[in-house]
Amino acid sequence: MRRTRPVPPSPVLLAAVLAVSTAGSLLLTPHTATADRKPVTRAGVEGAGAEGDRSPDDPRAALAPAGAAVRALTAPVADLADRGRGYPREQTLSADPVNPADKSIKLGLVPYHAIASKLNSLQRLGDRVSVEIAGRSAGGHRLYLVTVTAPESAAQTRAQERMRKLIENSPATAAKSRAVKRSYKAPVFFNNNIHGNEWEGTDASLKLIERLATANDARTRDLLAHSRIYFNITANPDGRIAGTRENANGFDLNRDFVTASQPEGRAMRRIEIDKQPTVMLDLHGYVNGTLIEPTTPPHGENYEYDLFLKNTYANALGMEAAVNGLGYTPRRDGVEPAQIPFRDQKEGWDDWPPVFTPQYAAFHGTVAAHTVEIPLTVNGPAYDTLPVAELRRRSAINVAVAGAAMTASLNYVREHRTSLVADQIEVFRRGAAGAAQVPVSAATVPGVPGIGPEDVYTAKFPRAYVIPAGARDQRSAPAAARLVDHLLANDLRVTRASHAFRLGGRTYAKGSYVVDMRQPKRGLANVLLADGRDISAKVSAMYDISGWSLGRLWGASVQPVGRGRLSGLPLRRVAAATHVGFVAPQGTLRLRLDDPREIAALNSLLRQGVSVRRAADGSAIVPASARGRAVTAARTYDVAFEATRVTGTTVLRRTRVAAAVTPGELFALREMNFEVTPVSTAVLNAGFDWSRVDVLFASQGVAYEGLNPAARTALGAFLRSRGLVGRGTEGAALNSAAGLLAAKPVEGNGDGNGVVKVVNSGRSPVTLGAPDHGFVYAPVWFTDLGRGVRVDQSYGTGKLLVSGHWRAFQDGSGGPAAAAGHASVVSGPHAVLFGTEPMFRDHPKGEFAQVARALLSVSAG
Repeated sequence: MRRTRPVPPSPVLLAAVLAVSTAGSLLLTPHTATADRKPVTRAGVEGAGAEGDRSPDDPRAALAPAGAAVRALTAPVADLADRGRGYPREQTLSADPVNPADKSIKLGLVPYHAIASKLNSLQRLGDRVSVEIAGRSAGGHRLYLVTVTAPESAAQTRAQERMRKLIENSPATAAKSRAVKRSYKAPVFFNNNIHGNEWEGTDASLKLIERLATANDARTRDLLAHSRIYFNITANPDGRIAGTRENANGFDLNRDFVTASQPEGRAMRRIEIDKQPTVMLDLHGYVNGTLIEPTTPPHGENYEYDLFLKNTYANALGMEAAVNGLGYTPRRDGVEPAQIPFRDQKEGWDDWPPVFTPQYAAFHGTVAAHTVEIPLTVNGPAYDTLPVAELRRRSAINVAVAGAAMTASLNYVREHRTSLVADQIEVFRRGAAGAAQVPVSAATVPGVPGIGPEDVYTAKFPRAYVIPAGARDQRSAPAAARLVDHLLANDLRVTRASHAFRLGGRTYAKGSYVVDMRQPKRGLANVLLADGRDISAKVSAMYDISGWSLGRLWGASVQPVGRGRLSGLPLRRVAAATHVGFVAPQGTLRLRLDDPREIAALNSLLRQGVSVRRAADGSAIVPASARGRAVTAARTYDVAFEATRVTGTTVLRRTRVAAAVTPGELFALREMNFEVTPVSTAVLNAGFDWSRVDVLFASQGVAYEGLNPAARTALGAFLRSRGLVGRGTEGAALNSAAGLLAAKPVEGNGDGNGVVKVVNSGRSPVTLGAPDHGFVYAPVWFTDLGRGVRVDQSYGTGKLLVSGHWRAFQDGSGGPAAAAGHASVVSGPHAVLFGTEPMFRDHPKGEFAQVARALLSVSAG
């Protein structure tokens, strides 16, 4: 069922229904061994915009009708309280087939196939342990969410949920509620094994659950009476089994929280929203000594960082003492003392991007969130070269370290429950009230040493963001709908105008969406929609990406409004974006090709043999005879087929793609319904049948110098007759080897990344009508262009980098100034080369269509 947001109860009513016991204060001893949318239709179309039956974890789910996507992505992990159930919520889990190849076994750890039976045993230990299925991984494995708490009646569970909602939705009222202060159970979240080959958090959690289930001392009883403790047993079962960092789709799940492209990320997002933890740990490996956040600068500018740093640093000190208190030494055990980056390092381990689990959690009210890197390496070459006995010795130490960190965090929660909940309420109160952030300093965060100006990052929040409606102001209606649904899936509040209105000196059309920045999770809204900041001058290097604006990269027009009054405007809160799919009732049809959904719809028509042509403006022209199939495509992909008198000039053909690409690019290609065959140097050397494909897309994995003579000959013949779409230096190298385009690739700083300004050619079938911003990572540009080479897109001039981190080399080359004005995308008869990264991690969705158009153009030629 869709999660709805009821009107918060009054404090008097809330107090009347709360009946949760209270107890004394003792430390836990460390252990050392939407309303449903109506489809938008036009005459002659029946049921346009119906949902279909695609699984939410299908690779194409992001292209499904928006309402279906929102329902799939925002469904609660469990809402059993509505069925009259409290805690425990026990169930008997079916067994998984024994897999002797599970990589955990060699380390003496619990293999995935043994987890279900272990959880069954833990539930039988008493009345404190509950198990729910939070979702399934990309590879189809169950994701187990375990809750440990004192038993609750159904009424008590409902009361806890009312208080949780009150804290988020009416924080000013919650701050004054005696019932919240007295009775609310502070939620704690332990996330394990998000990197599949960093195993031991899972095993430490299973040991901790067993101890909490059976201990009968006053401290444990007190903890469980005042807290709910949630364990995501293994966030990445695919990787746990295979011994890989990534999931079965090849994605690093600890980089996916901005876009939530993977089912595991969506499950974790749902846990954050539904459980609203005050404290969370994300257990990783391997850094010796144990690394315990808070981090070095730069710090995310959209946090309420004073509250975050206060609690995260204090809890880190407790974890440090607990880990060091285990007694391991460098000489005897190979274990170095724990370290806290905020205190012990200058830079290099930042919390700037919200792609990491703890940083994302902060925007849902978690006021103490940590990555904990346990010490002794057992993955990579160590896994294959060390004796089994040594690997198991290391893993046992890692399990103990992870257990000490979790236990210390529970101690912190037990001691500081009231202030943790109060600080979470204050996070939401500031957002709802539009209150100013509090810059960190020795005065505002007492007890945290070494705070300096390098730690001060704050944001300037606009009054609102408008996602306009109407062809005049909105570049892409499908992109706008996707963005709105994504905001809603992140628990953000969005309204829609029932009439035209004026705000910030501009008039917006009926149907425009407004994101009021006076809402509890304003920090997350700003993270997703704001441009971000160029932080190149702040630090010398970054740990991961530094720019990610969905307002610039998802293809929708988004307008920040600095000031203005929203009261009195014709705005109504929405639970899902309005459908945009329809088909004109008569005549030839025009399908824009500016969005991944539109590309997917086109590819579905081409697979069915529909005769489609491309017009001069880059759109697809569909004959009236295919109207029935267009109706199905409009319903499936929520796209619009307009009536047109334009005649297409270029025949578009079904395009089968050979792809030597990153996992993110492969995922994006399949998301757009391309027929894809992955290839590599080894595949080509084995004798690849090029008649099975129409175009090669290459960004990595095929090295021309590594090909044998037969493979080189076959590849050269294919590229000269069909063509290449290449990205980055490897794509450019294939182009040079085949002699397709005369263009010299220039490599920028390989660490450079972020959102950049671009200028699109008004005549290019690849970039005509594309967004005026792009994404780069290890940017490339092209010079010394030969005859017949067309510049489809160039890097902007002036201030090129909008947000991110991109420095020049010491000699002044390789930076944004060197790239400015040069070609970022070039093409010719049989090749298109990209110097940008338009399909990075399934992230910059507004750029996907450029690659799709390039593939269609090359294959059409």
